[in-house]
Amino acid sequence: MRRTQSTFSANLPFRKSVGGIAYVLFLGAVCVGLVGLVTLLAQVLWEGIPWISWQFLTDYPSRHPEEAGLVQAIVGTIYIMGLVAAFTIPVGVGAALYLEEYAPKNTLTRIVELNISNLAGVPSIVYGLLGLGLFVQIMAMGRTLLAGGLTLSLLVLPIVILASREAIRAVPQSHRDAAYALGATQWQMIKGVVIPESLAGILTGVILAMSRAIGEAAPIIAISALVFLTFLPTSPLDRFTVLPIQIYSWAADPRHDFQSLAAAGIIVLLVILLSMNAVAIYFRNRYQAHSED
Repeated sequence: MRRTQSTFSANLPFRKSVGGIAYVLFLGAVCVGLVGLVTLLAQVLWEGIPWISWQFLTDYPSRHPEEAGLVQAIVGTIYIMGLVAAFTIPVGVGAALYLEEYAPKNTLTRIVELNISNLAGVPSIVYGLLGLGLFVQIMAMGRTLLAGGLTLSLLVLPIVILASREAIRAVPQSHRDAAYALGATQWQMIKGVVIPESLAGILTGVILAMSRAIGEAAPIIAISALVFLTFLPTSPLDRFTVLPIQIYSWAADPRHDFQSLAAAGIIVLLVILLSMNAVAIYFRNRYQAHSED
C-alpha cells in the first residue's frame, strides 16, 4: 500500500503536466473553431447587410443586382420545411417507438437498426439522386415541392429516428413498470409515460433534423429545382426554389454585387433557421418545465 501511494505521489506532477497540456490543446481547438466562425459571420454580415431591404425580401430574381430579390426562395423554403416536418416527425417518432417498445430483439431488428445508423451518414447527394429516380421519375411527381419535401424527409428521417430512440431509451424502466402496476396497457403506458418524458429529447432531434434540411442544397439541385422564378408556389405540385439554391446561384456569379447578394441571402437563411430553432426550443423547454412540475 505504501509503495502504491509513493508511486502515485511521484507520478502526480507528471499527471498534472499532462492534464495541463491536454487542457491547453483542447482550449486551443475551441478557440480556433470560434475564430473561424466569427470571421466567417463577420465577413457575411459586412458584405450582406447593406443589401438587405424590404425590396430585397419581396422582389423576384433579376439580372440586375440592384433589382434582385428572393421572395420566391423564402416562400419555397417555408413550404419545403412544412412538408418535411409533416412527413418526417410522425414517421420518425413512430419508427422509434416501434423499435424501442414493440419490436422483438432479434437479428432482423438489429439489421434494421444498423441500417438506420448507416443511413444517417449517407451523403446528401445520394438522397438527391434517389429522389430524382423515385419521386420525380418513377412516381411521376415531377420536379415539384412534393418531390423535394419527400427527398429531404428521407435525408433527415434517420436523424429523427436515432435521436428519438435515445430519448425513449432514457426513460427509466421503473416508470414503465409503475404504469403497468397500475393496470395500464402498453399503449397507455407509452402515451402517458414514455412520450411525455422523452418529448424534450425527441424535439431536440427534430430541431437538429430540420436545421440540416433547411440548409441542404445538393438534394434539391439533384431534382433540378429552379432558380429564376417569377411566381410563388401555391400548391405541393408547383415548381419551386429554396434559399440554398438561390444563394449558390448568386455566389457562383463572377460579379461582386451578386456575391454580396449571396451574403445577404445567407443572413436571411440564418435568421429563418435561428427563428425556427428558437420557437422549437421555447416550446421544448416550456413543455419540459411543465412536465417537471
